[in-house]
Amino acid sequence: MVFTLSPSLQTSSCFSFSNNWSFKCCKRARVYICLATSVKLFILQNVSQEGSIIDPGKKKDTRNIERVTTAGILIPGSQTPLQDGAPPLVSALKASVEQDVAGFHFPGHNKGRAAPPSFAQLIGVGPFLYDLPEHPELDNLFSRKGVILNAQNQAAKLFRSSETRFLVGGTTCGIQAAIMATCSPGDSIILPRNSHISAISGMVLSGALPKYIIPDYNSEWDIAGEVTPLQVEKAIEEMAMDGQKAAAVLVTSPTYHGICSNVSEIAKLCHSHGIPIIVDEAHGAHLGFHPELPNSALEQGADLVVQSTHKVLCSFTQSSMLHMSGDIVDRERICICLQTLQSTSPSPLLLASLDAARAQLSENPETIFNKAVELAVEATNQIKRIPGISVLNFPSFSNFPAIDPLRVTIGVWQLDLSGYEAIKILCRDHGVIAELAGTRSLTLVVNLGTNREHIQRLVSGIKHLSATFLQIPRADEKVEDSWFAPFYDICMSLNPREAFFASKRRVGLGESLGEICGELICTFPPGIPVMIPGENVTQRALDYLLEVRNKGAFIRGASDPSLSSIVVCNV
Repeated sequence: MVFTLSPSLQTSSCFSFSNNWSFKCCKRARVYICLATSVKLFILQNVSQEGSIIDPGKKKDTRNIERVTTAGILIPGSQTPLQDGAPPLVSALKASVEQDVAGFHFPGHNKGRAAPPSFAQLIGVGPFLYDLPEHPELDNLFSRKGVILNAQNQAAKLFRSSETRFLVGGTTCGIQAAIMATCSPGDSIILPRNSHISAISGMVLSGALPKYIIPDYNSEWDIAGEVTPLQVEKAIEEMAMDGQKAAAVLVTSPTYHGICSNVSEIAKLCHSHGIPIIVDEAHGAHLGFHPELPNSALEQGADLVVQSTHKVLCSFTQSSMLHMSGDIVDRERICICLQTLQSTSPSPLLLASLDAARAQLSENPETIFNKAVELAVEATNQIKRIPGISVLNFPSFSNFPAIDPLRVTIGVWQLDLSGYEAIKILCRDHGVIAELAGTRSLTLVVNLGTNREHIQRLVSGIKHLSATFLQIPRADEKVEDSWFAPFYDICMSLNPREAFFASKRRVGLGESLGEICGELICTFPPGIPVMIPGENVTQRALDYLLEVRNKGAFIRGASDPSLSSIVVCNV
């Protein structure tokens, strides 16, 4: 594949096709990398046969565009040039940009003519060309009649849902909408205590009351596990003894570490009681598309499933999908909630990237993850043989039903390192960036863009950690195990909505014990709260936060990340 670019483009960081660039990686590893949709479209629309850039205000030479297209610029993961069977939203966006019109509408950069120079120099004018308002030909996200409806119907068919909605506010707004659609003020929702903060904000918005499940927890790894059907059944029975019925059950599967719950059995249990099940499948949009991957939540009978299409799949960051199935949940209420929570000016680039990611997956859904799974297995087999390194799997943790093979979690405690320390060394010395750091481990994600050179660099980096930091334990030495789930002994004095609107004050950390927490305080995984507004501040939670902070964790959510003070409720 050969590109001839003008000198101005050759010096731009956005269009530097160097030896390290992804096209060469694609050719070498034969893995289609998900390139930015906006850059791909920019090349298709604005690079002529001679390599010059077409001014966005001038009429384009479509003959040159076609010659460049037929020269072999492909949609990643597809064997078809863009104009042949392009996804409906991508096609509509392309057609809208090609119109020879004088635009007197938002946004103010006017198809890049007034793009901020510093930003345009960084990313080029291409993304601005496609940053358009909701023209009639682009349809309306909240009143779907054309290409958006077509795109969402194709997504529903691929993911096997009854109906699919595109999200431009990430999985966060999808979880919030799911809770609001199933729970009214005063209703109860059963959910794991380690749910993402979007579930907490969903309860604030809906007025729902939490009935928490404390998930299985492994102190050696400092990782929470799955939710079991028995735990859900116990929560339902406890509520029934108080004359109550849950309005919904929410399960996170897979977790950030790839641990899956038995959604099938939980769904059967919930449905036997007439309770809808919501699954936060942010990390599992790819599940079910390879024999080695666990089944998706939709395949297992979930009613509402929210997926981050931008994680393992290849849409733009912030874009997600909400899938509906069955007839327990009022779909009109879901739509009203989404309209309440989502922007009235959704980015067409985000929407088109969802459509393009769906098209990329639908080209070869049975084989698209073959290479990624192969590389993940190869990495796992090599890493687990390195002295002093553990790899998260069934025997080492618990009897959870399944784990995502593309999520590789590596224990480094035998090296006397925290995951935070290990991740810094890998990045600094080996150019390896991991997805997630913990107190005793780090987690890596293998995706469609991973190639064998990446795996080799990772393995080399882990071997270097082992050779440098492995400690030989003495025969009489016993590992001190002081790790416990920080939220094991929670006591809730206010529900999340009451705590959110309560008046608050700031106190020193030493004065906060026993007070009612007034802010979300999280460590990694991002968005999993150690303390939630409305819960009493416990010694266990304080000890945990201070210890992980000292190991290198960054405290998130707290207004004072140093933890010298905490916001508490005036109650």
